[in-house]
Amino acid sequence: HHLSKSIMNLVTNAAEAMPHGGEILIEVENRYVESDSGSLEDLQEGHYVTVSVSDTGEGISEEDLSKIFEPFYTRKIMGRSGTGLGMSVVWGTVKDHRGHIDVRSEKNRGTTFTLYFPASRAPLTASATPAVRHQGRGQRILVVDDAEEQRLIASSMLRSLGYSADTASSGEEAVALLHTQKPYDLVFLDMIMEPGMDGLDTYRQMLEITPGQKAIIASGFSETLRVRNALSIGAGTYLKKPYDLEALATALHTVLSDNAHS
Repeated sequence: HHLSKSIMNLVTNAAEAMPHGGEILIEVENRYVESDSGSLEDLQEGHYVTVSVSDTGEGISEEDLSKIFEPFYTRKIMGRSGTGLGMSVVWGTVKDHRGHIDVRSEKNRGTTFTLYFPASRAPLTASATPAVRHQGRGQRILVVDDAEEQRLIASSMLRSLGYSADTASSGEEAVALLHTQKPYDLVFLDMIMEPGMDGLDTYRQMLEITPGQKAIIASGFSETLRVRNALSIGAGTYLKKPYDLEALATALHTVLSDNAHS
């Protein structure tokens, strides 16, 4: 799951680097890294699986290359998708797996991100990928987030857990949806959305339309006063980005099973 989320972020960034079109290439290879591999000096010698995502886009300047893995750093134009969280998610995933990221970019010629993961010769057993404990039963979830890739990630995860997922790109769009749709079983709501209403103001208006509306608040920032205010008026829990499938499944099960706000 973490790897698929990382690839989705890289592909989204590659697409946005090519506003006039181009090509994206995803490659997976087995590689052997030797001890004198130059830019890969922090990797131990051995076998690796690499996943590379290449584009033929605008490229990344040397100045930006030094910052792209910093949390919330983004060069993206206001109004386009992206929160600045994407590349830090990729970085965290690779480092959690004791891997390495190699980035090659040339102005107006494109960029290639190559992720190195230590290869294992041991056979994969069923216990290596623990099953998620809580599955949905088709409950309708509305994902509200101003970042397109975050909506894609969340809705994909929800469907994999057995839920039905709709999306809205702003609080205003979400409130309008509640006026025209039958009530959702739960709203998965980003706290910080720009421009327009944030998660708290959106949830307040939702409660006027559907009293007792169940909700989960998500944010890449630490829990804030506005998050706590949303929890105090009925939101079931707070989930910090980036979250994994198990954390999402547990939060959904807990809130949907709670009759306190029904």
